[in-house]
Amino acid sequence: MNVSIRSFLAEEDGVTALEYGLLAAVIAGVLVVAGREGLSEMFSTLFTKLKELVESTIGTTGGGSTST
Repeated sequence: MNVSIRSFLAEEDGVTALEYGLLAAVIAGVLVVAGREGLSEMFSTLFTKLKELVESTIGTTGGGSTST
């Protein structure tokens, strides 16, 4: 029993995974801050195109709502 507890306390795999997770979060944060303008433009373009697509789809199907 003591051997298994000591083995558990000496285990460092979880710490390594936590360190990698924190490193990934910091890198993602830096990329977001560095590319803020590009990301803003990309999302603006994306949502504009999605809006146009939805509007064109509604226009071709009549756009009316049906009630049951």
